[in-house]
Amino acid sequence: MLGILETDQIEDLLGSQVVGRIGCHADDLTYVVPISYAYDGSCIYAHSEEGMKTAIMRKNPKVCFEVDHMKDMANWKSVISWGVFEEVTDIAQRNEAIKRLADRVLPLVSSEKTHLFEYWPFPDKDASNISGVIFRIRLTEKTGRFENNDVSAFFRRS
Repeated sequence: MLGILETDQIEDLLGSQVVGRIGCHADDLTYVVPISYAYDGSCIYAHSEEGMKTAIMRKNPKVCFEVDHMKDMANWKSVISWGVFEEVTDIAQRNEAIKRLADRVLPLVSSEKTHLFEYWPFPDKDASNISGVIFRIRLTEKTGRFENNDVSAFFRRS
């Protein structure tokens, strides 16, 4: 069965995942890239080194963000949202964003890119030591879809 996610299901999916994809576009170039993130109910928070995605989002701050959960090809949920990129430069807001990112529950085996601190998961007392760009995407619109099928019924017919 295909369906549309309710608002609470959209919020649950956004809040339960740690990897999503940003879609951004500027100067006739569209770029889609995975990021690790934290969600606070209205904004996606992320950390990045300087590069193509930050350059594009600075030129055109209107972005798309997608996240999904796949049990298998017949059972999945997906959220697509749109929002506005904002670089977080205010020290207090930057520290709060870093705390959100540090407080995520990450898999035990995770990418170095998700480790904000040298001795992860133990936070650095001075967040100003974290290089790179801290940014948020202030979400303005969200939509979600799902597919839910009882694949075990297929195997019982065999």
